[in-house]
Amino acid sequence: MLSLGAIRKLCAAFDAVALTVIAAGLSRQPSGRHPFSTAHAHSPHPADFPTIAACRAAVSASKGSGRSRRMQPSPSPTAAPAAAKEEEQPVLVRIKHERDPERLYELFRANAHNRLLVENRFAFEDTVARLAGARRNDLVEEILEQHKALPQGRREGFVVRIIGLYGKARMPDHALRTFQEMGMYGCPRTAKSLNAAMKVLIRARLFDEAMQLFQEGSEKYGVELDDISYNTVVKMFCDMGELRAAYRVMLEMEEPGVQPDVITYTTLMAAFYKYGQREVGDGLWNLMRLRGCEPTLASYNVRIQFLINRRRGWQANDLVRKMYASGIKPDEITYNLIIKGFFMMGEHEMAKTVFLAMHGRGCKPNSKVYQTMVHYLCEKKDFDLAFRYCKDSMEKNWFPSVDTINQLLKGLMSISKDRNAREIMKLVTGRKPSYSDDEMKVFKDIVSHRKTGR
Repeated sequence: MLSLGAIRKLCAAFDAVALTVIAAGLSRQPSGRHPFSTAHAHSPHPADFPTIAACRAAVSASKGSGRSRRMQPSPSPTAAPAAAKEEEQPVLVRIKHERDPERLYELFRANAHNRLLVENRFAFEDTVARLAGARRNDLVEEILEQHKALPQGRREGFVVRIIGLYGKARMPDHALRTFQEMGMYGCPRTAKSLNAAMKVLIRARLFDEAMQLFQEGSEKYGVELDDISYNTVVKMFCDMGELRAAYRVMLEMEEPGVQPDVITYTTLMAAFYKYGQREVGDGLWNLMRLRGCEPTLASYNVRIQFLINRRRGWQANDLVRKMYASGIKPDEITYNLIIKGFFMMGEHEMAKTVFLAMHGRGCKPNSKVYQTMVHYLCEKKDFDLAFRYCKDSMEKNWFPSVDTINQLLKGLMSISKDRNAREIMKLVTGRKPSYSDDEMKVFKDIVSHRKTGR
């Protein structure tokens, strides 16, 4: 009787032979004969008979092919080539993530008629900014000139966008030419496109070209100038210090029926106050009120700024009360000016009172207010309160100037507040973006000495 082990070996042998026969039969080329047909009946060992050597070779080959099949992943959508994946992504996503200027340009060129792209202002601005940053103004020109010829190029708003994009790419000549050629594309001109071109030229400090465009606007281009056109020129002359010319433009704007507005008066007042011509500034304030043009928050802030510069903090504070009476709520700029004014006058307690009053009146201090408080408290040698406000500001990620931090650290070390100085250093170290190595060295040198000057 066979033992159990022998029976197992015999079964395994039969299984191996059977599997080998099946595998050998599947691997053969199809033919008209069965491998065990009568044609081979009289041969003791037909060519395809599964001998022991053939079985071993077949098993070995099957194992090897199985491993190779396992090593090669089956094709699936996730294993598609990277290029195919990229092609499947929406064009806006591909443009957003593309960093190569040439490929970015090709994407735009290939999708020039895709409305999702053409009408997307943010995609245009981002692309032009990146191409301009890479100093590829040639590609900026190719893209924008191509899009000017589209059906959208007959819409003034679309052309105004192109003018602005040329301005952001620092290509003012192209912006001006775009305005001049609008008629070629069947796009009507109005003050909207003329103002856009003027702003680009002024930003590029091409003042003569901007003034020429302004003067030729009506006669040459048939544009009816509006209040924005005149206010743009007024602001240009004020920035140049040409106050008489700016005032003359305000007088001339009434001839075609355009009335000066609060922006006109506020711009002129700020300029005359800046250059110390208080009489004219006050006269413009009164003229504005007489003509029924009510001052805005910006108008009040301009007047308050002038009073603070003249160290007339109490008068500026009275003006804030008038703001409240007229229904205008002061903002952070207003409070910062008043606080600075009182500090400059030596009214430190009043400055701190105004700072605390901000919260009760629904106006939270911003970074500039904190800077003012910490700076002047350090000058007053009130380092304990300066530390509290500086820490509060830094925890909001608002960091005072380097000079103010140096002053505070020196003050804290001078009154043996080493622990407070280390707290400031900890916040300084965690700042993002970080301070330069030289600035950090100065901070550390101050804190490393227990007393200033030691």
